[in-house]
Amino acid sequence: MEPIAEKKRAIFESTLKLVRENGFHGTPMSMVAKHAGVAAGTIYHYFGSKDQLIGELFTYVQQQVIAVIKKENCETISFKACFFNLWFGLYSFYRENPEVLKFFEQFVNSPYNTARPSPEQDELHELLSTFFERGIREEQLKPIGTNVLGTLMHSNIISTVRLVSSGWLVLERKELELIPQIFWDGMQRTN
Repeated sequence: MEPIAEKKRAIFESTLKLVRENGFHGTPMSMVAKHAGVAAGTIYHYFGSKDQLIGELFTYVQQQVIAVIKKENCETISFKACFFNLWFGLYSFYRENPEVLKFFEQFVNSPYNTARPSPEQDELHELLSTFFERGIREEQLKPIGTNVLGTLMHSNIISTVRLVSSGWLVLERKELELIPQIFWDGMQRTN
């Protein structure tokens, strides 16, 4: 991920927090500037409009998810170990960054979400596809479409984080470990 200016990062982080609390429509640029501790003119130096801010914020958070996948996708260990590292890496990221999850949820259901995938969405999809292709190639996984596997894994993680974060589900560590294990058991190739 390319380094960004601290003021721009502060604007992004403030927008994430404010959107989580107030939604897109309840978060005007003036509120973002005040919360980020920057002058109103500064926000317009980086973003010509709220639409541009929201679009670039989506890219910013997608890059964070991509960074987790790149960090956890290690070809020097077994595919199975890598799978569990990736599952728990993404789980931890979303648990530690609840505003990112809320932002994604609002973004995909808003007019800001365009039908054409961004380069970051393409990169995220490609990373997950490549990851699952490895498991199929090494005969660790059933030959299921990588789109299906990526979608199931990511939605499994997000659903688990939502339930745990909301307090609807309280899991001991061993119970939490069962979730990716059951997923693994379902997709594992048995000879």
